[in-house]
Formats: sequence, structure tokens, C-alpha cells
Amino acid sequence: MDAARARKIADRIQQVVAEMLERRIKDPRLGFVTVTDARITNDLSDATVFYTVFGSEAERADSAAALESAKGLIRSEVGRQTGLRHTPTLTFTHDPLPDTARHLDGLFAEAKARDAEIAKKAEGAQHAGEADPYRRPDEDEDGFEDGEEEPSERAGRSAT
Repeated sequence: MDAARARKIADRIQQVVAEMLERRIKDPRLGFVTVTDARITNDLSDATVFYTVFGSEAERADSAAALESAKGLIRSEVGRQTGLRHTPTLTFTHDPLPDTARHLDGLFAEAKARDAEIAKKAEGAQHAGEADPYRRPDEDEDGFEDGEEEPSERAGRSAT
């Protein structure tokens, strides 16, 4: 099967499942569920629907049970609306991506706070030693490059 066609069908399955959860499935165990993605195999036999649940672990478990019990009704509607000869089997999988993103956001905020703390401590700090600790090979000890005269010597010589 063409990968582009499979992706279009997966997108349509995602839309159908989201509409079904919003309008037709009236299971009280079903929490605030968001369908995040749908993927289908290239032979169009199996579809995986990824979802998130806003709430606690108990609400996630209840929503998973509600989705499993409504799987047949959702699958029949997917078959009707996609027009496929063989309706793919549906598998509902909790999507860990939002939880992972929330965890990473917390880590980034912690790193930003630590960076700000270090910058605050370094605000009034001075270098230990000279500001430019590197000695260049083309400079003499007086700070002028080799063959270069002091400005006062040049000024005296050009006046004569």
C-alpha cells in the first residue's frame, strides 16, 4: 500500500475516533480523552490510536476500560466512514508524549533557575589574575609588537 494513502486513512481514523468519543460514546468511565495520533500498518489491517487523558492514574485506567468496551462500536463506525473493504482492528494506546514533554519543561525550568543563580553570583566577580592571561609571541615585554616604536619616539622623529 502507498504510504501517503495509509497516512490519509490514519488521519481519517483519528478524526472518526475523536468524533465518536465526543458525540456518541456516553460511557461514564470515559474521562477527558484527547486523540493525539493514529497510525495504520501498510496493509491496512491494524490501526493504533494514541490518546491522552487529563486526570489521575485512576481516571486513565477507567478511560482505557471504557475505550476497550466501546472498541466494536468505534470500529464499525471507522469502517463505515472510511469505506475500506476490510476494517482495520483498533488498538488504543496511552500516549506518553505529553507527560514526557511536561517532565522536560520542568527540567528546563530548573536548569534556567540554576543558570540565573550562577549568573547572579558571578555578577560582581573579578578574574583571578590579568584580564587577558595569554601572552602573544609577537609582543615584547613593553607591550609593543616587534620592530614597533613607542608613539613618543615616532612623534619626536617626524618633527625633525
